[in-house]
Amino acid sequence: MIGQDKRVFLVDDDIDFKDQMEILLKGFGFEVLMGESQAEGEALLKNNKADLAVFDLMMENQDSGFILANKAKRINPEMPVIIATAVAAETGISFSVDTEQDKNWLGADLILEKGIRKDQLHREISKLLKL
Repeated sequence: MIGQDKRVFLVDDDIDFKDQMEILLKGFGFEVLMGESQAEGEALLKNNKADLAVFDLMMENQDSGFILANKAKRINPEMPVIIATAVAAETGISFSVDTEQDKNWLGADLILEKGIRKDQLHREISKLLKL
């Protein structure tokens, strides 16, 4: 289990997606701490520690996920941050973290389009946590 003895923040305002991700992450062995908004995500960051974070991009603000990612990196620079989004499918706008400059600007280590498969999530988390 890749998440054994590890904790993940999961913040998304899409209840169905959040529930699906919770099941996957718990299945990988993670303890999952959840929120449904940028404000709840900020409270999680302030009051808890985690080994990994998964943030939705667009919640109450269009850039809520990037704000959370940058705050998370200021608190714990070593914690990998995944942004899960459907923005490319909805708007045609895509983001990448191909360079260190992109990663620093966006605050994310990885951006995944929603519709994330279990095997894809497992593989990407394993890479980010170097397991």
